[in-house]
Amino acid sequence: MRTVVIAGGTRGIGGALADKLRRAGDRVVAIGSADADLTSVRQTSALADRLPDKIDVLVLAAGRFDQRRIVTGEGFEQTFAIYVLGRYLLAERLRPALERAQTPVILNLSGTGGIRAGRIHWDDLQLASGYTMFKATMQGARANDLLGAGFAAHNPNSPIRYVLYNPLFVNSGMHRQLRQPMRALVGASAALFGSSTADAATLLAALLAEPPAARLTALRRGAPVPLTRPEFDQSAAARLYTVLAELTAAA
Repeated sequence: MRTVVIAGGTRGIGGALADKLRRAGDRVVAIGSADADLTSVRQTSALADRLPDKIDVLVLAAGRFDQRRIVTGEGFEQTFAIYVLGRYLLAERLRPALERAQTPVILNLSGTGGIRAGRIHWDDLQLASGYTMFKATMQGARANDLLGAGFAAHNPNSPIRYVLYNPLFVNSGMHRQLRQPMRALVGASAALFGSSTADAATLLAALLAEPPAARLTALRRGAPVPLTRPEFDQSAAARLYTVLAELTAAA
């Protein structure tokens, strides 16, 4: 029986995956907003200390988006806090627990391989100037590519397999975080054109049953994304890792 931790595992794709893995016999720890505020560096760090000391799979699926710029109590832009800082922190803090497993995997649900990769706003990571939800989301997607590259580079001897996975358009209920009329428009599009969370969970469960052998893999709904793309630039990954280590040093 595997122990699977899913950050963002109470609804959407993460919730559907949690249900499927439980039915298959895995021990699933599904983390939602009732367990910890994953936009908080302190709460995320404290949560990591409470999780099992041996973890087979860590799924990073939590995200929060808003049309307005929202700043957390710790001074971080909300999307950056949960989509970048939180995922970095969980992967780093849970690395020892993962390395106790036989075939440990980190599965990061992200926008890898997208047509528009976004960019890191190095001089304004919190997007204090010119914030848009699109800009925040695209920066997060680019940062997660660099998180994968950075994790592999910082832990060259680790047995952990890091998988970046873009599920593409899924009717996951994320539109409920938006305001009207955008909520209705995105919700209708997701219902018409998006795949179901159950279908997405089926693909992810199969992937976790036979994870890739490489230390870093990027997939766009199962199709490989070349790691030679600029999104995985090693110097940018090292720079981001240094910045994130400084931002979370007090946690």
